[in-house]
Amino acid sequence: MALLTVFTPVLAVVLCFLIGFILLRSRDKETTSPTSPGKTEGAPKADFRPWVDQDLQDDTEIKGNEEDDGDWVDSNEEEEVLHVPYSAPAYPEGTMLERSKDFYTLMNQRRSVRFISPEPVPREVVNNAILTAGTAPSGAHTEPWTFVVVSDPGTKHQIRRIVEEEEEVNYRQRMGDKWVSDLSRLRTNWIKEYLDVAPYLILVFKQVYGILANGKKKTHYYNEISVSISCGLLLAALQNVGLVTVTTTPLNCGPQLRLLLKRPANEKLLMLLPVGYPARDATVPDLKRKPLDDIIVHI
Repeated sequence: MALLTVFTPVLAVVLCFLIGFILLRSRDKETTSPTSPGKTEGAPKADFRPWVDQDLQDDTEIKGNEEDDGDWVDSNEEEEVLHVPYSAPAYPEGTMLERSKDFYTLMNQRRSVRFISPEPVPREVVNNAILTAGTAPSGAHTEPWTFVVVSDPGTKHQIRRIVEEEEEVNYRQRMGDKWVSDLSRLRTNWIKEYLDVAPYLILVFKQVYGILANGKKKTHYYNEISVSISCGLLLAALQNVGLVTVTTTPLNCGPQLRLLLKRPANEKLLMLLPVGYPARDATVPDLKRKPLDDIIVHI
């Protein structure tokens, strides 16, 4: 008994060390989990936010990075850019005000339209709209966008099949009750008939890096922001010629659609736009936009 009394403090210290070691090991395993960024495996359902964590996710492995891959182009290898004089059109203040109101009126008529007519649209009109999108600013003028225009009925149907299969899973499992509830008032679901009906589908890909003619890779700075700006100009260009679309970001469809359209691994799907004239019986939700005071802060 006396011997046990002597060793009791020692045993207590050893147990404390063991418990502490086990806790540290378990914490290390959590922080070094192999789950890649953007994965939400094991995350509580309440914290699952696929629109942030998995939207347009493409699991294609992109090998090589700027630090350890010698195939990246050096900025010193690029030619100097010539700078030339620039002048913008000068309008009287009255004309400026009138033009600004006219453009706002035009763009305020833009709506997300899911009922699209199969009536043919001149290809050149769509080409010009994409040329307009290509005037967007981009990080270091890398122009990191690819616009894939699909008019072939068979390919459009394949796209629809891929999107609807994934969207049904999204609505039933991935998106969560709140997201589905928020969309219910807009009467949207996983059935995307317009993907077959619209004369054109425009799939917008962001190039996460460029590939030069010599095979070297070129850094594309702020590629997602740059391509998003170009999409805004594309929407304005389509509205300007009387065409309609609905901006879709098909969750978890990126890899399949990229492979279907034979796009390289450096391209990731950002947006899918069905484009055409509105159907004669088209309807849209009666939504109101925020007034100026709610969206502007003037300092």
